Amino acid sequence: MPRPAAARHLPPLGAHHSIAGGFCRAVERAVETGCDCLQVFTRNINQWAISPLDEAEADAFRKAVDAAGLKLVVAHDSYLINPASADATLRKKSIAALAEEVRRADRLGIPWVVAHPGAAGEQPVDMAVARAAAGIAEALTKTAGLAGGILIETTAGQGSCLGASFEEIGAMLDTIDAKPGLKKRVGVCLDTCHVFAAGYPLAPAAALDETLRAFDRHIGLKRLKVIHANDSKREFGSRVDRHEAIGKGKIGREAFRLLVNHPKLAGIPFILETPKEGPDGKPCPKVDRRNLATLRRLHA
Repeated sequence: MPRPAAARHLPPLGAHHSIAGGFCRAVERAVETGCDCLQVFTRNINQWAISPLDEAEADAFRKAVDAAGLKLVVAHDSYLINPASADATLRKKSIAALAEEVRRADRLGIPWVVAHPGAAGEQPVDMAVARAAAGIAEALTKTAGLAGGILIETTAGQGSCLGASFEEIGAMLDTIDAKPGLKKRVGVCLDTCHVFAAGYPLAPAAALDETLRAFDRHIGLKRLKVIHANDSKREFGSRVDRHEAIGKGKIGREAFRLLVNHPKLAGIPFILETPKEGPDGKPCPKVDRRNLATLRRLHA
């Protein structure tokens, strides 16, 4: 018997999972929590030093992903990376590290690395945007020949972080696209908490439509490859990045109902980065399952 029409259009839903205990453990955690897709870190994100990737473990990970039937796996880069930095040493280190993130993802069979565009610090924003774009382009050039690429993530604009406006990300894409062969290797990840905190409304329906029109105008909806599904602990326009469980924060259930049913977002994976702690403060699989179940129930 064919499934109902609505079920055919339910977007792939997943979550970020830890690689503690090995890369394959992340796949096991994804299966345990009912994920269709997965996000991982490929390294210790709090250190510059990167341990070599074991090829046998990478091969086992690719096989585990296939066996689990996951529709997509993406990686997230280290938060230390800042390709927009005015400090020449930090910027050079950041570009090298971002290129290595792309190489590691390629070995793991991961097509995209989600990356924050960096922070301006004391420099003028337009100068920082140009530095970020050039740095991302350099990382992609250093990995020429690989199929994978980078997804620039929308940000809340906390502090001097870049990427809180669609115009800034659009300007970065224009710079990167101008480099031969790079356009197909760069896209965008939209984080619901971040755009809400940055001042882009996600409800009611007319407001979400206008936000998506603005995204399409400055970035292009065809560049949107992944959505980070996170509610927000803080209020609209706060420019503070604090994630909350789906429907438990300031964004609310109605906005997520609109998001998972919006025809312009059809087929785009939604990946949770919501808190995982249970009542005892320890990671609990039931928390991810509950958030995924909420998104599935909200789908018409």
